[in-house]
Amino acid sequence: MGEVVLSVRDLTVAFEDKVILDKLALDVRRGEILGFVGASGSGKSVLLRTILGLIRKRSGTIKLFGFDLERASEEERLKIDMRLGMLFQHGALFSALTVLENVQVPMREYLDLPRKLMDELAMLKIELVGLPPDAAGKFPSELSGGMIKRAALARALALDPDIVFLDEPTSGLDPIGAAEFDELVGKMRDTMGLTVYMVTHDLDSLFSVCDRVAVLGDKKVLVEGTIDDMLKSEEPWVRSYFRGKRARQLDLAARA
Repeated sequence: MGEVVLSVRDLTVAFEDKVILDKLALDVRRGEILGFVGASGSGKSVLLRTILGLIRKRSGTIKLFGFDLERASEEERLKIDMRLGMLFQHGALFSALTVLENVQVPMREYLDLPRKLMDELAMLKIELVGLPPDAAGKFPSELSGGMIKRAALARALALDPDIVFLDEPTSGLDPIGAAEFDELVGKMRDTMGLTVYMVTHDLDSLFSVCDRVAVLGDKKVLVEGTIDDMLKSEEPWVRSYFRGKRARQLDLAARA
């Protein structure tokens, strides 16, 4: 049992009278890759955006690195924000900026560095995620889907965060590109000691790279544990998702 990096307790989020999350609890531990799944519309993105402070909660507590986000001072919140990285579902790169300039956005916001040093640091991140050096000068419109995801990951890693949040990182990628991205995420965790919170529908990702899985349903976390725990669960949605034909094929391949 590792140190808890993210702790959510009794979290309730509602839009007017519609309750989306109700007394939800979740822990994410240092150094793990947690896969977060649930049916479409179950509130996965709402939870992620609430953790990041983009949506206001009705009640409950969210702690990152031991700090209650609601009670953190402005200085503490700044330090917390610098320890987070975020990869949005479609990359969300700025279309008018080159890859190099996109990667530098967090550096410009939080750091006061000479231009030359920022260029060097951004190039290191670009190479770290497996992009060729000449990608640095390209605009998002000139990149493939896989390259966009890698560029967005480079930006998420710009400040050397302790935890990265990935929102459907392999959506829109072909199976080979998705598998390569999963491998990259695992490598980043192993070499950089990252903690990864991954919202995904991709069974391949869940089976190949996630240490634990949390399942959202009925406005709370229904089940959490390893893939083996998911395969043993009798929750109807979990059973259907993890014991369907596609999941059985992946499980057999993983055990071969």
